[in-house]
Amino acid sequence: MTRSLVPTPAQLAWQRRGLGMFVHFGLNTFADREWSDGTLSPDLFDPEHLDADQWAEVAAGLGATYVVLTAKHHDGFCLWPTATTDYSVASAPWKNGQGDVVAELAAACRRRGLALGLYLSPWDRHSPSYDDPAAYDDVYVAQLTELCTRYGELVEMWFDGAGSEGRVYDWARFMDVVRTTQPGAMVFNMGEPTIRWVGNEDGLATDPVRYVVDRTADNQYVESATALTTEAYLPPECDVSLRRKWFWSPGDEPKTVEHLLGIFYRSVGLGANLLLNVPPDTSGRISEADGARLVGFRTELDRRLGNPLATTLEVDSDHVTARWDRSVPLEHLELEEDLSAGQRVTSHTVRIDGRTVAEGGTIGIRRIHGIPRTTAHELTVDLNGDGGALRSVTVRTGGDGSSPPEIPAGYEAPTEAPEDLERPRSPEVR
Repeated sequence: MTRSLVPTPAQLAWQRRGLGMFVHFGLNTFADREWSDGTLSPDLFDPEHLDADQWAEVAAGLGATYVVLTAKHHDGFCLWPTATTDYSVASAPWKNGQGDVVAELAAACRRRGLALGLYLSPWDRHSPSYDDPAAYDDVYVAQLTELCTRYGELVEMWFDGAGSEGRVYDWARFMDVVRTTQPGAMVFNMGEPTIRWVGNEDGLATDPVRYVVDRTADNQYVESATALTTEAYLPPECDVSLRRKWFWSPGDEPKTVEHLLGIFYRSVGLGANLLLNVPPDTSGRISEADGARLVGFRTELDRRLGNPLATTLEVDSDHVTARWDRSVPLEHLELEEDLSAGQRVTSHTVRIDGRTVAEGGTIGIRRIHGIPRTTAHELTVDLNGDGGALRSVTVRTGGDGSSPPEIPAGYEAPTEAPEDLERPRSPEVR
């Protein structure tokens, strides 16, 4: 595959989406597990009040533009009635085996104008064929084909590298399915990726956020990376859960609004996408506490970043002056790089009345700066980087001097695989 250092229209469209909602849901939800081993009984799966419209409503209220569902996690349990295994919703008591979670969420997303992405774990701890690579590749191709052809247009196919260290899959076949059936979908991190994992499960990017890379980090639990055949334009996606765990757990609690804001500034605000996991509970609904926390987060985000004011740009080589129609108090500004020739800006400085108010490395699809509250009608941006240029500058007049919150100490995602790997295998599959 020939790779380009310039983004495709589909990559740019995905980058402009900015914020997505991850949905971890499955047998693990009902067993209080993060990684189960493929022996939990489908009898556990019975979300009596499953409401995909509520999930989509929560996503829309959050300001997400796309939703990614764990159609199959590492345990191998499929949330759609697949022809490849009976370890699926077809064997569950939910809707007497006639249910299809993927179909319900796809329909709910369409009703609310949200794009849909699907997570399909390559590692499958239930499949009897997994120890036979050729046979399992056939199974995986069939599962991927079902997902890519039954549920309409997909924005992203999410491939998780956990558990696959050292395993060689037939990625050429897998990618042929995606290219043929979902040519506009982003491919996350494996195979022939078009987007990449940021490298941690804390939801955090670091400056500089480089879109052109020569390797992708494998997963949270190993320090290895997979080298690409050549450098490629692969913008990062930051994934993090609203709670400490990925699947709903009764003793878990959502992160604070301040923590979520800190994540937003250090992901979306640095030019990455943010995929925030919001796990439904055993009833099949997102809990009231989680929903309320997300409303609080969105409200504060809108307060801080509200009242956008467009500017006109005057460009003199790598010196840009942005002006707007009146003098206003501002404390946030958003820069967007012109990425038509690729990512070129390596550093930048923002000044108002000759005083430096913000500086940093890359800009990319967006760079959000919080600045000391200042009243002005123009600012300047000095760019470094061969051929770097701005597409837009937006000043935001909301807020009241609030600075980006810090990330709470000691809240890093674990780098050891979940303890579920060592738990007893019960209850057994029937």
